Amino acid sequence: MGEIWTRPAIDHPTRRLLTLAMMIALNRGEEFKMHVRAAIQHGVSKDLIKEVILQSAIYCGVPAANTAFHQAAEVFAALEAPGT
Repeated sequence: MGEIWTRPAIDHPTRRLLTLAMMIALNRGEEFKMHVRAAIQHGVSKDLIKEVILQSAIYCGVPAANTAFHQAAEVFAALEAPGT
């Protein structure tokens, strides 16, 4: 899998955002949260993550996007908690 993440055609932040969109589409909540955490740790902004979730509402459905917003909020809060 490391060979895929290091391919040069797609930059790293874009790969992170694509992965988030696919986790939303596939309803993979725990994987989604893990990738939100990783995206933030690799410099992807919360605003960009929110835009991907909003865009997913059109193609994956509003319920999937609502779930993703709640899951992302959990991760954001955990990363902002003291001691993290």
